[in-house]
Parts: sequence; C-alpha cells; structure tokens
Amino acid sequence: MRCAARLRRIFIGDRAFYRTVLVIVVPVVIQNSLTNLVSLLDSIMVGQLGTAAMSGVTVANQLLFVFNLCIFGGLSGPSIFGAQFYGAGDLEGLRNTLRIKLWIAFALLLGALSIYSLWGGALIQSFLTGEGDPLLTAGTLKNGLDFLNLMLVGLLPFALSQCYSGTLRESGETVLPMLASGWAVLFNLLANWVLIYGKLGFPAMGVKGSALATVLARFLELGILAWGVRRRQRFAFLKGVWRTLKVPLPLLRQVMEKGMPLLVNEALWSLGMTVLMGIYSMRGQMILAGLNVSSNIINLFNVVYLSMGNAVAVLIGQALGANDLERARTDVWKLLFFSFSCCVAIGALLAFLSPVIPHLYDAEAAVYPLAARFILASACFMPINAITHCCYFTLRSGGSTLVTFLFDCVYTWAVAIPVAFLLVRFTSLDILIVYPMCQAVDVLKCAIGLFLVRKGVWIRNIVSQPAPGIAAEEA
Repeated sequence: MRCAARLRRIFIGDRAFYRTVLVIVVPVVIQNSLTNLVSLLDSIMVGQLGTAAMSGVTVANQLLFVFNLCIFGGLSGPSIFGAQFYGAGDLEGLRNTLRIKLWIAFALLLGALSIYSLWGGALIQSFLTGEGDPLLTAGTLKNGLDFLNLMLVGLLPFALSQCYSGTLRESGETVLPMLASGWAVLFNLLANWVLIYGKLGFPAMGVKGSALATVLARFLELGILAWGVRRRQRFAFLKGVWRTLKVPLPLLRQVMEKGMPLLVNEALWSLGMTVLMGIYSMRGQMILAGLNVSSNIINLFNVVYLSMGNAVAVLIGQALGANDLERARTDVWKLLFFSFSCCVAIGALLAFLSPVIPHLYDAEAAVYPLAARFILASACFMPINAITHCCYFTLRSGGSTLVTFLFDCVYTWAVAIPVAFLLVRFTSLDILIVYPMCQAVDVLKCAIGLFLVRKGVWIRNIVSQPAPGIAAEEA
C-alpha cells in the first residue's frame, strides 16, 4: 500500500494540475491534428495523381522538413528564455526574445532559399538511387522540383508565424495559434481540392496546385496571428516589437550560447531523419512510397505526445523562471507519465487500424503491406517515443542545451543512422524486419533521457540573475 501511494504521489497529479496541462495541450493537439489531417488529405489527393507525384512531393517535403526543424531549433534558444522571463514577470525580456527570434528566422530563411534554389534538383535526385522504373524516377524528380520551387514562397510566412506562435505559447496562450492554424488548414484543404483538380473554374495544377494552396494558407495564418495580437488587449506586451529590432547584447550572447546547440541539434537531427529515409529508399522506390503513406498517418497520431512537449516547455520553464524548483522537479514526472499513458492507448488504436488505414491511398498493391507494417512498428514504439520527447523538452527547459545536443543529435548520428545503414546495406534482412529493429534503437535513448531527468541536470533558473548591463547595453 505504501509503495502504491508513493507511486501515485510521484506520477499522478491532482485535478488542478491536469486542468492546467489540458488548457495548454488541448488547443495544441487540435491545431496539430488539423494540420496533420490536412497534410494526410493533401497526400491522398496528390496520390490520386500517381506514384511519381506522391513520391516527388514526399521527397520535397522531406527537404523542407529540414528547414522547418532548423526554424524550430533556432527559435528554441530564445523560447527557453521567453518562458522563464514570463514566469518571472519580465515582459521586456519576453519582447526581446521575440526580436531575437525574428533575426534568427531571417538568417535561416536566406540560407534555405539559397540552398534550395541552387541545389534543389540534386538533393531530390539523391533520394532516387534505389532500383526502379527510369520513367518513374524522372517523373518523381520533375514533380518534386515543381512542388519545391513553389513552396519556397511560403517559407517567409511560416517562419514569422512560428516566431509569434512560440512567444504566445510561452506566455500560456495557445488558443490564438490554434485558431490561426485551424482557419489556415481548412482553407488549405479547400484550396487543395480546387487547385489540384481544377474545380470551380480554376485550372488543374496537380502538385503545383498543392504547393500554391499551402503557400496561400501560410500567409492567411500569419495574417490572423498579426491581427489577433494587434486587436486583443491581453497581448499588449507584444505591441511595439517592430519599433526597433535592437536587442541587449548581453541577452543576445546568453541566448546564442544556449540556442546554438539547439539550432545545430535540430538542423543535424532533421538532416539525420532525411538521411534515414534515403537509407531505407536504397531498398527500392516502393519503400519510399510505403514510407510516404505511413509517415502521414503516423504524424496524425503522434500529435498528442508532440503537443505534450509544449506543456513541458511552458510549465517547467515557467516554474524554473519563478524559482519554484521543487514544483518543476515534481511536475516533470507527472507530465512524463501522463504522456506515456496517453500514448499507450493511442498506440494500441493505431496498431489496430494499421492494416486498414493505408487503403485510404490510391497506391500500387505492393505499397499497402509495406505501409501497414511501418505503421504497426511505429505504433508499438509510440509510448517510448513519448517519454523520449518529454525528456528532450525537460532538458531544454532548464537551458541544458549541450546535454540536449548530445542526447538528441549525437545519438541519432552516432547510433541510429549507422545501425540503419549497416542493416540496409550489408544484410539481406527484409525491410519489414529492418525497420522495427531501427525503431528499437530508441529504447536506449529513452533510458538515457530518464537518467538525465532523474539526475536533475536541467533544474536551473537562467533569468533570475541577468548579465550586467542587460537593461542598458543595446545593439
């Protein structure tokens, strides 16, 4: 009885705790669910155009995924400070973190536009080295380039939206980002139907129509965020951000010191995920199609544990910023257990549906069993991934960015990628055995994450003692 009571005290929160968590998580879950649902429907619509169109869009999106994760990583450093500044009641500090985010976003945008414009075709071609029909390869390359070139226009509104949405979430506001994203994805869905197939008098644009719909939706999302921030009095602390983009140099140094490992981490981690897809595709283009079908479905079910990362970042970050270190220490285990429990149920549902869901796509017959088994493997490991994800955000919340870099990125490149490459390249094992073996590698990563959280290396307030001159010295 004593053991059960102790476990309950450690892992189970009270009603007030779960109300606070759900206020943060539910809007983010709704937002991410809508986004991933539209991505799924978009993928299904593109899939009606044939395997070449579907595979081309998949590869292009995988390249854009690197930029998206670089934005996430680049903004993560300022976000650590933003959550703690808000917890400490320092609104000027919060505004300065938003200005730093804008500078980082513009720098990453210029780099991405240069790389994708100059080497987009070569990057897409690097995924098409496996066995397959030469005509299918040529069609995949053309469709991928058509999609990528139009999507470049949408990188600016995406980056700015992430800056605003992140700062709002750091202050505990998740409803406005949810509404902005919700309206944008609904518009995206309608525009996909109109522009891909040529409805309501518009020309049929195929994959270009899918890209154009996404770009227009991103401008709509940014417009709603800007309008909401300007009109609502509760967001007055964000007004005047654009009057100057100067930031205090000591704060900038602190943010870059903490943030650069996160930026490098997300860039290399996302590149690692892209490399992993390239490694799997060495077994043939049907594997690439199967991964496309499965990844869109898996992403829809992953929204709960991905959204729990936001709850960890906000609740733990604000507790650390308010110097309530004991609350941060106790709440993290409740958040970890809550995320794990939710994903046991969601993973079981996904596993049950895995033989059926791939048939939503109009794909070749060989793709369906591949996608079903990929989905099943991911469903089985979803609770493990949930714990790992929460550990990542816990370490990040206390500014342990170097530890986060070692835990996330270095593990991916030193363990996950070599294991996948050796199994794919130097064994004759079927891909349906190789894929779950590669997923199982993350069990060790999960154990390392729990060890680091238990050690408490992340329990630090990094804003209570600002660097000298932080209020006066400006760049």
